Amino acid sequence: MPAPNVTAFPNNRSPLPFDPAMPTAARRSLLVGALPPPLQELLAAGHVERRPRFGDDGFDGMAETWSPPAGVTPQHAALAQRALDDLTSTVLAPVSTDHVLARVLALLSHFPSKGMTPDVERLVALDWAEDLGEYPAWAIDTAAKHWRRTKKWRPSIAEMRALCDDLCTQERALADRLHAVIRAGQPDRGRRGEVMAMTAGAMRRML
Repeated sequence: MPAPNVTAFPNNRSPLPFDPAMPTAARRSLLVGALPPPLQELLAAGHVERRPRFGDDGFDGMAETWSPPAGVTPQHAALAQRALDDLTSTVLAPVSTDHVLARVLALLSHFPSKGMTPDVERLVALDWAEDLGEYPAWAIDTAAKHWRRTKKWRPSIAEMRALCDDLCTQERALADRLHAVIRAGQPDRGRRGEVMAMTAGAMRRML
């Protein structure tokens, strides 16, 4: 079986095994398989709760909430923090402005808008860059390829954001689970925060 492609990222960390061309489930399995074994076991032992999600047009799929199992230690939290740092600095790193501008201008050029001057077109592209800037480059590139191959009309920003959200679902879910492990492994910090909040509230009432 050939080794999966590894996307190159502009940083000094060793890139995670990630190929955006792979099926979503395979991408996630590859990322989880690269985590330290204790972290893999912890993620596998967590509790998943699913509930219906509704949007403006009615039923919008199932929302998933993951909770870590009991016994998360500070060591687990440290492993999760390192993994999360790797994930957010590579696979989920926000696209550069230059990249998203070039991709958006190229995509929109396939669907020219009559009556729009080049200056206005440039301003429109800047709006796109602002509204897509939170997504990684690979998601924007994949969404653009999907659109130009399957649609006959000019896309809206909302449609492209929806595509990017769908593409990043599994990677963001993994990041959320790592966040949950980090929080669970630092209970003292949470209690200190609660005490500080209660103290501040009491002081305000005394003033």
